[in-house]
Amino acid sequence: MKLAILASLVAGAAAFAPSTQSGVTSSALSESKADLEGLAAKLNPAVNFYDPMSLSDQDFWGKGNEATIAWLRQSEIKHGRIAMFAFVGYCVQSNFVLPWAQTLAGAPHPSADLSPEAQWDLVPVGAKWQIFAVISALELWDECGGGGQMPHYMNGRQPGKYPPFTLFRDNIHFVYDLYDPFGFNKNMSDETKERRLRVELNNGRLAQLAIFAFLCADKIPGSVPALSSIAIPYSGDPMIPFEGQFSYLF
Repeated sequence: MKLAILASLVAGAAAFAPSTQSGVTSSALSESKADLEGLAAKLNPAVNFYDPMSLSDQDFWGKGNEATIAWLRQSEIKHGRIAMFAFVGYCVQSNFVLPWAQTLAGAPHPSADLSPEAQWDLVPVGAKWQIFAVISALELWDECGGGGQMPHYMNGRQPGKYPPFTLFRDNIHFVYDLYDPFGFNKNMSDETKERRLRVELNNGRLAQLAIFAFLCADKIPGSVPALSSIAIPYSGDPMIPFEGQFSYLF
């Protein structure tokens, strides 16, 4: 559930005007509205291309239509990935919590009898700030292309491709890359990669619906009939991550 409430924060961090890269050679942008239409047919032939707000025709921040589409694709992929983490985390924390102490003082993790939202409320404020600090560092690394190793995702990088930690690993501290840290997929064929990316995108879209279904079912009893039998009523606000500890309204 920690991941569920952080979903909007992580994905939203890239929702502000993006930074620009200077002195970095970038590949030509290749995604257009026609590419989105072709992708949509492969993702779901029944729904096909669906863009009721005509976002794919827009020009955000004067960067051009292709850069806008790249931003939209990056945003959707990121939201989908976080939602998948959130959905799995919600299911796990509804049934199991870590058996060891949550804090150095020895306080246990909140009981699995509580809803994941209520469990998050009981996490110490210091622990929440640690989580946010790590997320902010990951966001910064993404936005700067891994210290300039890759162009910005609006300037040629493949949407959804997170930069490796090579520069950080070689100069500061060893850390594994987020994707394929042990190199198991380095010989994967292009066809397999394309298929898996389509699967990931579809799963991410479904996960976004699923995690908000859980949140709505807990917050608004009866709002999701399919989950009524397992929903645990929650009186707090899942969109205020520091509720009772710190408020964005101070």
